[in-house]
Amino acid sequence: MLESTNRVQCDYRFCIAPMMDWTDRHERYLLRLISRRARLYTEMVTTGALIHGDQERFLGYADAEHPLGLQLGGSDPEDMARCAHLGEIAGFDEININVGCPSDRVQAGKFGACLMLEPDLVAKCFLAMQAAVSIPVTVKCRLGVDEMDQFNDLVRFVETVAAAGCKVFIIHARKAWLSGLSPRQNREIPPLQYDRVYALKERYPEFTIIINGGITRIDEAAVHLERVDGVMVGREAYQNPWSLAEVDQVLFDDAPNYQSRFDVLENYKTYMRAELNKGVPLKRLARHLLGLFQGQPGARIWRRVLSEAAFRPGADLTAIEIAQSRLDTVRRGHQGTSTASEPGLEIRP
Repeated sequence: MLESTNRVQCDYRFCIAPMMDWTDRHERYLLRLISRRARLYTEMVTTGALIHGDQERFLGYADAEHPLGLQLGGSDPEDMARCAHLGEIAGFDEININVGCPSDRVQAGKFGACLMLEPDLVAKCFLAMQAAVSIPVTVKCRLGVDEMDQFNDLVRFVETVAAAGCKVFIIHARKAWLSGLSPRQNREIPPLQYDRVYALKERYPEFTIIINGGITRIDEAAVHLERVDGVMVGREAYQNPWSLAEVDQVLFDDAPNYQSRFDVLENYKTYMRAELNKGVPLKRLARHLLGLFQGQPGARIWRRVLSEAAFRPGADLTAIEIAQSRLDTVRRGHQGTSTASEPGLEIRP
């Protein structure tokens, strides 16, 4: 793998969450077409997969994706340090430790949310990782787990890890139940407690605190930014990628990257063409486009036709053209019809 020389440092004002099976390199490229300023993260990569698996698969990305963080899952300080070093060599801008995922798989591997019960071990991992790299090492965690869910428990965790040198904490503003709830339920059932994240920032103004969980609108993000240093958005960014269209302008006072979804689609088609020539199946590229026209006339037709045409073995860009043609037909039928603004982060009508 070629070492990247395009490392970018930026603030954490707006971030896209690492999401398993969603934020692969193709999704990240699409999101970067919509927002230049959002901080992107890989899916969680376990230390075992990275050490023993296909490093190009786990560490590959396009230079355009910067600023980009690599999220690691593990609990052995030596392995975490080794993988952090591999991430730095590959050109990532940050290494993030997963202390928030509640799935059975991560519990069996003793990483993710269960590590909130072992702040000393997280601190040891951080120390080893930061000693191995010159880029920032950060932590993404929950408010607590199971019965260890009081504010003082969160304070103890943060203070222990901060004593090792960590200054950046991404807080999912929910606790996690390690048994009885699925990962999906853990994203929805435990109540959001934004006030605890605010209180953490007030207690430690010197730390960079990013809030995560349930944020779907740009006005919500702006309100949070009055109390914390950054906002991290998850599922909304994947299911409605155009929701990022106003982020650069509203949150960074920067010009938007593109004026329309069709600009993004045309640029992503150029990317897809190059990836198809490398042997990447179209379905792996096209699945991220399903939500691009969410809330717009023809969105349902777009999703249905794209799913049918692009997911067939051997499909090429003709499938995208077919779906786009059907979308255009519906949109022409809606010309002159007023439509409500889309839900999500977008504020443009």
